[in-house]
Amino acid sequence: MIQVEGLQGRVAVVTGAGRGIGRRIAEVLAGNGARVAALDLEAPAHAGMLGVACDVADEQAVDAAFATVEEQLGAASVLVLNAGIYPIVPFEEMTMAVWQRTIDVNLTGGFLCARRVLPGMRTAGYGRIVAMGSSAGKAGGARSVAAYAASKAGIMTLAKSIANEYAAFGVTANALAPALIDTEMIAGTRDLVSRIPVGRFGTPDEVAALVAFLCSAHAGYITGEVTDINGGFLVD
Repeated sequence: MIQVEGLQGRVAVVTGAGRGIGRRIAEVLAGNGARVAALDLEAPAHAGMLGVACDVADEQAVDAAFATVEEQLGAASVLVLNAGIYPIVPFEEMTMAVWQRTIDVNLTGGFLCARRVLPGMRTAGYGRIVAMGSSAGKAGGARSVAAYAASKAGIMTLAKSIANEYAAFGVTANALAPALIDTEMIAGTRDLVSRIPVGRFGTPDEVAALVAFLCSAHAGYITGEVTDINGGFLVD
């Protein structure tokens, strides 16, 4: 497991932490001494972490979840915006319900969570926010994923906006733009492995290591960046 400095004792909140990349991020942060709250629609039951049920698209649910975190762990100084859904729907078949739910979870959910923690980070003079974007948010996606791509473009730009506004208060905000990481989410796109220059899918461990670095003391001079992690799938 990657070892970084500056996470010991920090309260870290990871959304979408029930499985896959989110779970691995939560485990790596906890392994580096952070006090981790793992949020998902159903409260994750991960060893050594506080599991909290939360629909990030629901403002009241977000407020209640972070109140629970503050009561049991303290104010968050690390926030990883990982919650997301990935509908594959041809553009002309996209319903308003699917479009809106994707934007609500992937983009508005990130806004609600960040808005909830930023006042405390600003007061404390320290914070780390990492948003999970996607190469689809840069290039539109290799499949019928218009809603997902639009939402991920939005969350990556949201991280830049937060970076601009809060850098003077010791808060950094960055985003990742992963592509083709080996999780259940990409089950329908495994044929794309032939288009990855390094010849394989990425792993949740590789994404979690990058997130841990951006959340650490090593990354205090990095803010407003979107970092690709895609094996060369998109070089821009």
